[in-house]
Amino acid sequence: MLRLLIVVFFIGLGVEVGQLSKDHLHEITLGPFRGAALGVIVGSGVGYVVGGIVGRTAATTADRTEAALREVSADTLLAGSFGGLVGAVIGLIIGWPLFFIPGIAVSASLFGLVVVLLSYVGFRIGTAKRDEVLAVIGFRTGVLPRRPAGSALTKVLDTSVAIDGRIVDVVRAGFLHGKVLVIQPVLDELDRLARLGDPVRRDRGRRGLETLETLRREPFVDLDVIPDPKPAVEEVDEKLSRICLDHGYALLTLDTNLAKAASISGVSVLNLHALSLALRPPVVVGEDVTLELIKPGREAGQGVGYLDDGTMVVVDHGRSMVGKDVTVRVTSVVITANGRLVFADIARPKAASKAGA
Repeated sequence: MLRLLIVVFFIGLGVEVGQLSKDHLHEITLGPFRGAALGVIVGSGVGYVVGGIVGRTAATTADRTEAALREVSADTLLAGSFGGLVGAVIGLIIGWPLFFIPGIAVSASLFGLVVVLLSYVGFRIGTAKRDEVLAVIGFRTGVLPRRPAGSALTKVLDTSVAIDGRIVDVVRAGFLHGKVLVIQPVLDELDRLARLGDPVRRDRGRRGLETLETLRREPFVDLDVIPDPKPAVEEVDEKLSRICLDHGYALLTLDTNLAKAASISGVSVLNLHALSLALRPPVVVGEDVTLELIKPGREAGQGVGYLDDGTMVVVDHGRSMVGKDVTVRVTSVVITANGRLVFADIARPKAASKAGA
């Protein structure tokens, strides 16, 4: 539409210029065309060419703007849309006198350009004053649905993730890739820890810096350090939440409290602590589990059963109970190339344990 409006505008402008120049062109003849007709043809042709060039440039700019808007959060888009609507209304009010200009093509095109221009200005103002605009229309920041925190989103890395270091294994396992941002205050915090006299905190800071250096060399991660996005904000956690909220980024953290607060604010959160809990073993050492032993094990006296998720449980002294439901006590959990393997022993009844004691 933008290209069409611009082309029509310049064609109309060329036609008007051609008609105004008919007195100067009455002696020029081009085939069957002369005078005003020649001016209209030449003017519309020049207008079409110029309009096509300008329209193509405007369309390219619009495409780039659309690509940039894909990374903008929903509440920012809402505020910008409201501002754009207000700008369009103002453009309609201001632009209607343009229809008094002679030539419907010129007046309509100018009117459309005024409306589009003021709508764009209103959108920019709405996004810049997002919180105030949302307050005016009755919305609060963070109440809108959030996009899922998938790997396609740009991630902002928290200090806790860098210090922990397990993010490198997650990346190398293929579960995390794409653009990862580190704000300068996070880097400064790690550098400050690395310079402290306390050996424990110094080691944490150095491990965090080493983690970032390792991530920078990973082929599927694009790690960038960006300047402080909110110099007026003192707390680093608040800076992280704000930049994620403003740009639609996902927050990558291990801090459960920060993850909860950011999520309530409307930020998409990738909580590695929640991921580790989701991947924890179905049973832990010392836990009693009831299952059916379905076959003998490879070693003498062993019985084999399976948990509900298919995890194999090797039970010592369980061969004689194959085919029965027994309660076993987990003694160890081993991660192998084929998955998780649980070793257990026959659980002794509590009464028997007390009597034996």
